Amino acid sequence: MATLEDVSVEDLRQILAEVDDADAAKRLMAAITYKEIDDLTQADAAALYGFSSSWASKWFTRLERLADEPFEEVVYDNPRSGRPAELSDEQHDQFVEALHDSPQEAGFDAPAWSVPIASAYLRQQFDVEYCDRHVRRLMSEAGLSWKTARPEFHKSDERAQEAWQDGFKKSATTWTTNTRSSQ
Repeated sequence: MATLEDVSVEDLRQILAEVDDADAAKRLMAAITYKEIDDLTQADAAALYGFSSSWASKWFTRLERLADEPFEEVVYDNPRSGRPAELSDEQHDQFVEALHDSPQEAGFDAPAWSVPIASAYLRQQFDVEYCDRHVRRLMSEAGLSWKTARPEFHKSDERAQEAWQDGFKKSATTWTTNTRSSQ
């Protein structure tokens, strides 16, 4: 179990003043709290900042390296590459352009874009399969917003409601260009 004997509270405070990452700062605060309060356990110090006891053990062991290594190599996490994108930047741009045009221009018999239609477009054009949630995210990032029919207002004029219902039949949810995001 790491005790942070080789690292002083002053050293931790000095590093905290130089750190520009919120996660690293929170971890350093947990270590400072652990060092300053005599009867505080690592698990208790971690819990004060929303971390687990196993996290505290790993993090405090890592902080012991401050005696021998520069703080930048100890307190910051290594960047994570994540999963590679299935669409290239060029394909993504092409998809966004298609979303700003009518689905009919892309060869679909629909008045507006929907998640299933966008998924079919991605499958046909780029041979890429995404879950519906990811397609929704891509559509939102492209500047589209979800639009659905509104329920009738109980105090509205009955003749106006009937005229509206005759002119509009609710179908699948459609996506339209988001006018509020460009403000």
